[in-house]
Order: sequence, then structure tokens, then C-alpha cells
Amino acid sequence: MTFSSSSKPIHNSEAGLQKLTGLVERVTFHSEESGYCVIKIKVKGERELATVVGHTPAVSPGEFVSCSGDWIYNREYGRQFQSVFLNVYPPATKQGIEKYLGSGMVKGIGPTYASRLVKQFGEKVFDIIEQNPERLKEVEGIGPKRFKAIVSGWADQKIIRNIMIFLHSHKVSTAKSVRIFKKYGENAVSIITQNPYILAKDIKGIGFRSADTIALNMGIPKDSILRARAGISYVLSEASSNLGHACLPKDELIKMANELLEMPEQTICDAIEKEIEENSLVSDDHPESECLYLPSLFYSEVGIASSIRRLNQSCVNWPNIDPDKAIAWVEKKLNINLAESQKEAAGKALNSKLMVITGGPGVGKTTLVNSILRILSAKKVKIILCAPTGRAAKRMSETTGCEAKTIHRLLEVSPETGKFQRNREKPLDCDLLVIDECSMVDLSLANSLLQAVPDHASVIFVGDVNQLPSVGPGTFLSDLIECGQITVIKLTEVFRQAADSWIIRAAHQINKGYFPPLPQKGQKGDFYFIAKETPEEIVSTIVSLVQLRLPRTFGFDPIKDIQVLCPMNRSLTGARSMNELLQSALNPSSDNAITKFGITFDLNDKVMQIENNYDKDVFNGDIGFINGIDKEEETVLVTFDGRDVIYSFDELDELVLCYATTIHKSQGSEYPVVIIPISTQQFMMLKRNLVYTGVTRGKKLVVVVGQKKALFMAIKDNRSLKRWSGLKMRLEK
Repeated sequence: MTFSSSSKPIHNSEAGLQKLTGLVERVTFHSEESGYCVIKIKVKGERELATVVGHTPAVSPGEFVSCSGDWIYNREYGRQFQSVFLNVYPPATKQGIEKYLGSGMVKGIGPTYASRLVKQFGEKVFDIIEQNPERLKEVEGIGPKRFKAIVSGWADQKIIRNIMIFLHSHKVSTAKSVRIFKKYGENAVSIITQNPYILAKDIKGIGFRSADTIALNMGIPKDSILRARAGISYVLSEASSNLGHACLPKDELIKMANELLEMPEQTICDAIEKEIEENSLVSDDHPESECLYLPSLFYSEVGIASSIRRLNQSCVNWPNIDPDKAIAWVEKKLNINLAESQKEAAGKALNSKLMVITGGPGVGKTTLVNSILRILSAKKVKIILCAPTGRAAKRMSETTGCEAKTIHRLLEVSPETGKFQRNREKPLDCDLLVIDECSMVDLSLANSLLQAVPDHASVIFVGDVNQLPSVGPGTFLSDLIECGQITVIKLTEVFRQAADSWIIRAAHQINKGYFPPLPQKGQKGDFYFIAKETPEEIVSTIVSLVQLRLPRTFGFDPIKDIQVLCPMNRSLTGARSMNELLQSALNPSSDNAITKFGITFDLNDKVMQIENNYDKDVFNGDIGFINGIDKEEETVLVTFDGRDVIYSFDELDELVLCYATTIHKSQGSEYPVVIIPISTQQFMMLKRNLVYTGVTRGKKLVVVVGQKKALFMAIKDNRSLKRWSGLKMRLEK
């Protein structure tokens, strides 16, 4: 056996993975939920026990294991064998059998009965349990109840092992095999045999390509209609999640599926017809083309349009208010002077069932909303405030002085099902719903929220339509504005106090397509551009700014106050690379550090949640700080806005470092200081709305570092990728 003192795995050049076999002496840790385990095994010819880490639904002392993986060196625990495939077999020796049966693995058998069974039947005990279980009653103390428990427990173990053997034979790793078993239980083999592509829909970590590999290993023909149908769903899902499309034109879908599947076009067309026939796809006529939807997105569009029509059919649910008197009253109450555009908007809001308020930074959206809220609150109107993210909701609470919730919390998401408990049957209790940061709201979330609005209630949608569209599918806010069925207030006047901010002036100039004004030498400002030509210079400048220059000059906390926002994840100036460099500079690795899913986490690291977790009540985009790592319990404690959340090591794929993040991920958030790297390396992402969104995230200081040419390119390119959607068409109807 060869051990490595390096932290990098040593690969067997012949097989790609090293092999290790041995008898399980001790189970140090095993998670029933995830299958993650740490076991000590006795390897033939070795004096010391070897530590193996991996995944398996069940493992007990006395069993025999066969592993494929790599040796690694863990600074805390020393040498470990990290297994990719971990097969567990019943023991063959009397000693091993007794240890196995006595471990509690089989219900009804403990150490005492394990000893009696081995004494009675010797090495044939497993054959007796499986083939002639009635003979178990020959053992003293085994009555009908214990007999039934033993037979049932043995059957459960056999099912688990058969499933694992089946999945391993089709090159499914043990970790994924455990997830599959947890999802399908004893029916796993039959379900996968009928349609292996179902794994791509149901199992986290298995996409279409992985499911396709499994299917081809199982002998499913490359040109089968089953494969074509799965590929079509995958193309639509990717178009939705990566490009924001709610649907695709039929011709475009066929072309993309053909590139993915490399199969005859007729087979793809037949598969599309079959998907439509079985309601797995929806076909709908658009002005430009026949388009195809995944059902959930089609019914989201239909649901939104239906809700808008329903809400527009009645008048506001509060007594008539004289706008002139109300506006004069609120100006005095808040000690403000509203602009004429704001007064007009407030007057309309007091008599509108549905209204959109849009505009850039410094145009008075917050003042307008506060004025409306203060007037209606005085009339005892029931008001609810919400926003798509925790940070946006918190900021809304701070600016209005009223409680604001995330949309998920407002709709009372169920941790068990992920479904919302507030809906058409159980609507929200309000007369007015105000939704902030609506540019972030995608079709599915918008539909769920509007379904929960009671018929009598009014809705005010607030957002900046010039920002990036939602990460999820659709262009909800712009469709509302352009459909012509809703009152729209576009605020454009930048107020004098706001105009003193270089950030706000820069944002408005960028939005108009002009290079932003910059403070001259000797001038103080809050928006700066530092010209650097190479990616290496850009990166080193940003690290210096975060680590030294900005904290020394302005007193900012380098981790809590400063956020680097990148146009993309990839490249040297992308979020992934920047995170590693900034982590190394700001929070060098300590003995507490752990590496999971390719990321090293340590105490005090800034992290971001990248998917909704209803059990933990944390959502995509939430930012927290690591305040505890327990290697013995294999847990990490992360604090989000004063609330502690515990993750097992196996759940750390839900977190990424957040010293740097993408501009897309920053939507709805504000930071004291924003630094934006920009270079022609990122040319695919350089669009005006991207830079505009990044700049408007900064409250006190924004610094753009990079090539002037790249910034010019971004500002001049106002072409945003067309998102295929039918919502505007449905709203117009």
C-alpha cells in the first residue's frame, strides 16, 4: 500500500483509480441521510487500520469492502482513502459474521443473538436466513416477533445491496447511488431500467449527460425516441435556466436538440409530437413562430395574465382619497417637497389597482413609495411589503420603516414540499401589496405571488427596468410595462442631492450610452476608473485595493464592506479565480480549513448560498460568514444576518465563496463598496445593462478596474439577448 504525503490525489495511471479492499473494523461516522461515511478497515498485510471515506447507504463492522478511489492527506486526520466507488459485502469468516450481525445492522439481532446464530449455524448463517429462515427458530430466544424482525431486516439489506451492485455496474458513483436509493427506495432498479433519463429530472448532481451515459451503458440505442424525448426536455430546461427563455421556437428547438443528440431530425420531430401528446410539452402559436414550452412555464405565463385580468376587474379597496389634500398632508408629515412627477404618480397610485413604478438611481422611487405608504397607512389600509431576496427585503424595511419579507417567506413556503401555502385558496390578507426589485422576479415566482393576491387588493410593482433581467426565465417587469394594461410611472428626474453622487451620474450616463464622468485629479468622488491593460494587472490591482488601499484610505472592512462584482465566473478576472486570490489575501488557510466540492472553506470566510433551501430557510443569493467548523461532527456553522444555520459537510455544495460574485448574483443587493473588473476577456458578457447593474449596487464607493476599451464596448452594446416569452402577448389580450 502506497501513501502520499501530498494533499493532491495520486492516480493509478492504468485504471485511473486505485483499489483498496479490507474488513471493516470500525464505523467512525455514517450519515443515514446522505450516506457519507468514515470507516476503519483492516487491509491484508498492513499493521495499521486504513481510514476510508465515501458514501454507502449502510455499512457495519465485520463487512468486507472493496473501494476505488485515491489516497489523500488530510491535515487534521492524516492519510485517508477517498473512495469514488464503495462496495460492501457480507463477511465470510465466523469472527466477521458475528461482528457484522452483532452491530445492529439487521433488526432483531444484537451481540447476544449474533453469537448464538454463529454458534448454531457457523459460516452458513447467511444461507439459513435467506433460504431456510424457519430454522432460525431453532436458536434459543428467537420467537415469532424476533423471527419476523430478522427476516424483514435481512430483506431490506438485500434490496439495498442489489440496488448498489446494479448502479455500480452502470458506472454510477456511490454518492449518486445513495441519492438514487433515497429517492426511489426498493423500486430503484425497475424505475431506472424503464427510463434512466428520469434521473436527470429527479436526482441532484445527475444531469442529462450523466443519465445519457447510464442509459447507453444499459444498452438503450443512441437513436431511440426515449433518448430524443429526454434530450428535448434537457434543451428546454437549459434554455430556461441558462438563457432565460420561457419557450423556444420549434425550429430552434429541433436545431439545438440535433446538435446535442446527433440523431435524425425526424426522430426528434416524432419525439416532440410524443411529448406534446403526453402533455410533457406545450405547443403555442406566437406572432413569429410556433413555440414549445415546458408545461410549468406555459402555465406560469397563463396564470400571470389571468391574475392581472382578475385584479384589474375591480376598484381599490379603500375610501376615495383626494390626491391634492393627501399629497400636501404627506409632504408636511415627512418634511419633503415632492416633484411634480412624484405628485402625479402618487395621485395615480391612490386610485390604481395595478401600477408599475420604474426608474434609475436617485430619481425618487423610495420617496414616492414612502409617501404612498404613509398616506394609505393613515387610512388604515392593510399593506404588505416584499422583495425577491433577503437583502432586498431588509433594505426595503430600512427605507420604509415597515416590515418587508422575502416573497418565499411571505408565501409561506413548505420546507417538506417546497410548495407555497399561500395561494388562490388561501390568499394573503392585504389591501395593497408592494413588490420591490421586480426586475429580479421570474415567471414562476411572479405567478405564485399573484395567485395569492386577493381579488380586492391593489399591487404596486417597483423596479429598475434597465437592470439585468431575472436570473430565472422571462422578462416579467418589462412585459408589465410594455403590455399597455397597467398604469406605468417612469421617473427620470435625478434630484439635486442625488446628482452630487458620481455613482448616480455615472449610472445615468452609462444608461444613455455615454462614458461616465470621472473625478479629476484632486477631486473627491465616489466613482473611479483605474486603467489596467492585462488581466494580471487588473487582478493584482483589485487584491491590493481590497486588502490594503481602501481599508487604509477610507476605513472600510475588507471582507464585510467591499464586494467584488465580476461580469462572469470564468477567466482570470472572473468570480471563481478572484475568490481564490482574495481568500488567500484576506483569510489565509488555517488548521480549521476543509476542502469540499473543490472549494476550501475556513473560519471567517464570506460565503453565498446558491440554491433555495427551504428546510434551512436560506435562499439563493443570501450572504453569510462561517463562524464554526466541527470536523468531528462534520458540520459548518454559517451566520446569515445574525441567524445561525448548520450545514453538514455533504451539503457544502450549496455554498460558494463570496469575496467576489457575479453581477447577476448581486441583483437586489447593495454594498458599501463595489469593485468591478472589466476586460475584453469577458467580451461575451459585456453589455450596457450588465455594467449599469453592477455600478448601481454600490452605495458609498464604486471602482471599475480594467481596460477603457472594454468599458466602452460594454456601454455601447445595448443589445440584450432576446428572451423568448409569450407573457406580453397574453397580457395584451
